[in-house]
Amino acid sequence: MNKQQILRNRPHGLPDENTWELIETETPTIGENEILVKNKYISLDPAMRGWMNDAKSYLPPVQIDDVMRALTVGEVVESKNDKFKKGDFVCGTGGVQEYTATDGRGFYKVDPNLAPLETYTGTIGMPGLTAYFGLLEVGALKEGETVLVSGAAGAVGSVVGQIAKIKNCKVVGIAGGAEKCAYLVDELGFDHAIDYKNEKVVHKIHEYCPDGVDVYFDNVGGEILDAALTAINKNARVVICGAISQYNATEKPKGPANYLSLLVNRARMEGFIIIDYAKRYQEGLSQMGQWVAEGKIKPKETVFEGIENFREIFLKLFSGDKKGKLVLKV
Repeated sequence: MNKQQILRNRPHGLPDENTWELIETETPTIGENEILVKNKYISLDPAMRGWMNDAKSYLPPVQIDDVMRALTVGEVVESKNDKFKKGDFVCGTGGVQEYTATDGRGFYKVDPNLAPLETYTGTIGMPGLTAYFGLLEVGALKEGETVLVSGAAGAVGSVVGQIAKIKNCKVVGIAGGAEKCAYLVDELGFDHAIDYKNEKVVHKIHEYCPDGVDVYFDNVGGEILDAALTAINKNARVVICGAISQYNATEKPKGPANYLSLLVNRARMEGFIIIDYAKRYQEGLSQMGQWVAEGKIKPKETVFEGIENFREIFLKLFSGDKKGKLVLKV
């Protein structure tokens, strides 16, 4: 049988017990040029919250009564597709379910001998690619600059900071709680960390970045984005990757009050979506894999088990009850 989490209602605010329904269906059969994938790990990402909204975005919304969209890592257990064979391990958009039948488009092979499978949901996967292209391409990082990153203990932010350190930059991370801040500095090598739950963020930004911020990599939006804008340098780059503080808001978010700082500093603020770099994924994955192998980047996954626990675990994205990449083991 195939357990699936089905979207039944569009949430208003945080998803509740009526948002999804766990069902069991027969394991799908495959047709010509298709593969059957047994999903091993499901990637839990803040973007999934946006995919549930019936609004124009970079992807169409998940439809009511469809399997919840999610990135997965799994094993090919049956193949009628020349590009994949039984026993291959693959990444793709398999959804929150135990088995996925697909024609293979958008799926690519991964090697479990090079890294644990769960790492392909994070550092050597979409979050790692997001950090790589977001910082180096959109942020146009130069060696020796000062980088500020919010959501710094998360899947993307933690990698952004480590890449910046590889490029000999000063790195300041913003995270929630003393434990996460210690993790950033003691384990990942950040120069400083700001605890937004217990410290005055705007004051600490100016204390730790006395010469200003050249690149601000934003994962949270809201008040922290506003605080960061007070410290940007001339020709700074503000990378808008996400706005997790706003995803469950029940009212429309307000724009940053300090946006005129972009004008006076001749700075730019730019959003991006990782799928825009699809043709360069292999470049990014190769470089991230090399840095992990060399010990220059330390992957971190927080893994929970059980597809029936999907909603409870998904909400940890917004409570902050995790470090690094949040992963569901099927």
